[in-house]
This record gives sequence, C-alpha cells and structure tokens, in this order.
Amino acid sequence: MSSTYLYGGNVHANHIRQHYLRYGGGKSPLLLVPGITSPAPTWGFVAERLGKHFDVYVLDVRGRGLSEHGETLDYGVNACADDVTAFVQAMKLENVTLLGHSMGARIALRAVARGLRDVASLVLVDPPVSGPGRRSYPAQLNWYVDSIKLARKGMDAEQMKAFCPTWTEGQRQLRAQWLHSCDLRAVIESYEWFHTDEAISDFRQLSDIPTALMVAGRGDVIRDEDIQEIQQLKADLIVQKVPEAGHMIPWDDEEGFFRELATYWNQSF
Repeated sequence: MSSTYLYGGNVHANHIRQHYLRYGGGKSPLLLVPGITSPAPTWGFVAERLGKHFDVYVLDVRGRGLSEHGETLDYGVNACADDVTAFVQAMKLENVTLLGHSMGARIALRAVARGLRDVASLVLVDPPVSGPGRRSYPAQLNWYVDSIKLARKGMDAEQMKAFCPTWTEGQRQLRAQWLHSCDLRAVIESYEWFHTDEAISDFRQLSDIPTALMVAGRGDVIRDEDIQEIQQLKADLIVQKVPEAGHMIPWDDEEGFFRELATYWNQSF
C-alpha cells in the first residue's frame, strides 16, 4: 500500500515555531492535535489512513517533538489553543476539521471556545473532563515523568513495555524514539491544568459546529454522568463509544477507532 505521507514542515505562528507532518493533500483539511506525551510522528499510523480522505496536518503541540520548547514558554491550555488558531490561519486552512485526542481534544475544544471559526467539524477523542471540584484525571503524573526520564537516557521498545504493555512492538519503538522530546515542564504543567482548568463549560461555545465525542469504554476518563452533563450544553452532540479500548483508543483498538470515524464521516477507512 502506498504511503499518504507528504512531508514535515515548520511554520511561525502565535510567536513560536510550530512543527507539523502532512499526509494526503488536495482534500478537505484536517488538523490532528495529539495528547500530552504524543509527538506528531507517534500518530503516523492514524494519519496514514486519514490521509486517504483528508489533507491531514499532525501538529507537534508546543513543548513536544520539534515544535518550540523554552524555559519561559507558556504551556497553559489557552496558549496551546491559540497555537491551533494561529496555525490554521497561517496555513490558510478553510473549513477545517479538528481531531484532538486527550489533551489535544481539550486544546481543540478551547480553541473553538476562544473564537476559532470556519470549523467543519470537531472530533474530541476521550478528552479529560477533570477540573476544579471534579474527580481527578485517572492517569498518574509519575507514569509520564518516569517514562520521559528513562527516554532521555535512551530506551527501546522492550523497556517501553513496562509502561505500554499492550502496544505493538512498532508502537512502543516509536514512542521510545520520540518521548525524550517532550519537555518535562510542559507535561507537568499540562497535567496540572487538567485539574485547575474547567473544560466542560467550553461545550456551550460550540454553537452549530458538528461535534463528536469519542469515549473509551475502559478508560474511565469520561463517564456516563459526564456525557449527560455535556449533552445539556450541546444537545446535538454525537457520542461514540469504543467499548474495548482504554484511553489510548487508536493504540488499543485501531479498527474500533476507525469504525466510529467511518460512521461519523460516512467514509470507508
């Protein structure tokens, strides 16, 4: 099967260097915003398939991968959301679809809440709904910190198995290759705003943007009561569940992930 990968690039947007990978081309634009410790290349297996139907841009969120890092760089959710808006504007993406996973879903949601328009649809994959007065995000911070510290020393797929035991060797090897590029302060501060920043209220800002919420059946990130609360703010929300997947849905159940996307977009992946 021929690859849909085109190239990697950088753009200066929101006053920083933003790195991205591009797949597909010549079709409707889709911006994929990864999670807290997922540099763009680790989403390549997803972008390859999406590239058959979309012009896909996979973003390195600030402080990850080849995008800008810095001792004084703001790693807050609003800064990350403004990066998305600035990227869309700098790349002249019109009628763009946003697909975010975990932290990336919260960033995409906040970008729209802060005024990003000309969005064709929004796909939020298991976004953390923790926040002030709410239950904690189920993953522990030391899982991220410990694995990043080991990756900085140098690790391989076998060593990564201690952190991602159910992943394929190829997935673990790619994570081992790129995890060191995640700025530790960026990860810690992102984890903190999972708990100090309110996310669910952003759903009331989505107005008429078609939105799908994909939920991991085994992730415990989003529960039924969270869905009910969100639906009160966004009545036309499309809820999709992948019953056998944990929080890292495409890694846990790739076909289930694409099956739900195919249903939502009426496409065949």
